[in-house]
Amino acid sequence: MNIYQHFREDEHPFIDQVLSWREEVERKYAGKLTDFLHPREQKIMKSIIGNDDEWKLDFFGGWDNAERQRGYLYPYYEAIDETTFETVLLEASFHEKFVTITHRDVLGSFLAAGIHRKKIGDIMIKDGTIQILVSKEITDYLVLNVTSIKNANVAFETVPLNQLILKDEKWKESHGTGSSLRLDVMIKEMYQVSRQEALQLIKKGLVKVNFQIVDNPAFIMEEEDLISVRGKGRARLKMLLGRTKKDKIRFAYEKLI
Repeated sequence: MNIYQHFREDEHPFIDQVLSWREEVERKYAGKLTDFLHPREQKIMKSIIGNDDEWKLDFFGGWDNAERQRGYLYPYYEAIDETTFETVLLEASFHEKFVTITHRDVLGSFLAAGIHRKKIGDIMIKDGTIQILVSKEITDYLVLNVTSIKNANVAFETVPLNQLILKDEKWKESHGTGSSLRLDVMIKEMYQVSRQEALQLIKKGLVKVNFQIVDNPAFIMEEEDLISVRGKGRARLKMLLGRTKKDKIRFAYEKLI
């Protein structure tokens, strides 16, 4: 069976990477720790590794509902805990009265400092506090090189994982129907915009699917795909529910509110 036929063409390089990791663990009988993976990559890795009595696969991202998590593939007999994932929780504070800092501002400052996105987990901002989970190996560099975000001076420091700020994200579930699973059709239905507006959003590079910009309106969505439309928020295709009497596709989706 050709494993690649079950996935999108642009995902084939990641599949190759997962197969390489599995081969390395089988050869060395030693665990393999990945960088932070987004949900689609986690799903692909779980699918490829499957249910094998000889190996185990676990993920960790700090928060219980973390989007980005590090994976660890290891022999069944190895005992692991949180320290196995080599992550550090960093925290900094700022004065909300004088500056507004968003997720994009924090991420932009980190990337501008030369830090690769895959070394960074979820970012949480609440009540003038920024928390971010990062790979242990970049901690010292990050603390030294990220000292300002937007117009605010910040000083990141390590804090225990038991001090994680609780996420208060809320997703609202809805149901819809569409003529197909094309990206433009899904945006039209999920965001209640015209087909033409959906097309423009896509063509302008304002739409991401699973954290990657997609500029092809004919891109076919799958269950659990996450859509992000700049200025309009996030939505997730949860489940396909069959077809209507007029042969339209019924689906369940949720939006971040």
